[in-house]
Amino acid sequence: MSEHAPHRLTPGTAALLVIPPLMWAGNAVVGRMMQGVVPPVTLNLLRWVLAFAIVLPLAGWVLRRNSGLWPHWRRFALLGLLGVGLYNALQYLALKTSTPINVTLVAASTPVWMLLLGRLFFNAVVSRRAATGALLSLTGVAVVLTRGELGALASVRLVPGDGWMLLASLVWAWYSWLLVRPPEGGDPTHIRTDWAAFLLGQMVFGLGWSTLMTGGEWWLLAATDGPAPAIQWGWPLVAALLYVAIGPSVLAYRCWGAGVARVGPAVAGFFSNLTPLFAALMSALLLGEAPRLYHAAGFVLIVGGILVSSSRRG
Repeated sequence: MSEHAPHRLTPGTAALLVIPPLMWAGNAVVGRMMQGVVPPVTLNLLRWVLAFAIVLPLAGWVLRRNSGLWPHWRRFALLGLLGVGLYNALQYLALKTSTPINVTLVAASTPVWMLLLGRLFFNAVVSRRAATGALLSLTGVAVVLTRGELGALASVRLVPGDGWMLLASLVWAWYSWLLVRPPEGGDPTHIRTDWAAFLLGQMVFGLGWSTLMTGGEWWLLAATDGPAPAIQWGWPLVAALLYVAIGPSVLAYRCWGAGVARVGPAVAGFFSNLTPLFAALMSALLLGEAPRLYHAAGFVLIVGGILVSSSRRG
């Protein structure tokens, strides 16, 4: 990755950064559908086992002893913990107790955490335009989620799942900054420039973290609820696993990493606010409801926030 300043947002980069929130919206829907079918942390492990099998043929060489991965194992272990082990496990856990409106509202705070973490730990300047863009995008998210009735926000009540999603948002913001600001010496060039190798390097450690977390989940479930719950195998779970392994895991991570490298995590973070918009549209389609005017209003505000935050003028 280049150490120079991020490039200006282009249509091609915007397209790259739109794909992840589309995949993530579907991931949230699938995660909620799988509640009661498979424990949330276990779902995350199964997802990444399949994703690992998909990416392995593309970059299996990175696991060799002389690949250059192992001298940097601490960094890849941290990236694997944040991006593979923690983020989606926390999201699936949040969907167990929280409502869609709460989870998506908390997740929409990610760009704000990116700005704050960048300012506190990476010496990034938070411009007035970035702050204005954050406000516009968050307003757009609120318009979509409240169906144009912003007064509904006053009735939102926090539950444990909201806390898990807040932690997930902080984890993702940290992960994104680590992508664009590697430690002194950087990542091995031959790994960093190969997206499959870079992702597989994270997966191999992330699977270790996920396995430990899943073991802890099953131990806790057995200790509190008696016998550990059985996974309800069937075509719904298989279809769900195929989707979350291919879309949100491989395709979204590939596009997100490329987009962050081009424009930086602060600008890229605003695209994550498209996730609740896509989720609202998916829900409308599943419920047989036609798109409404507030969908268009929310889209304009969210995209407006992205454009304002990415502008270099002024």
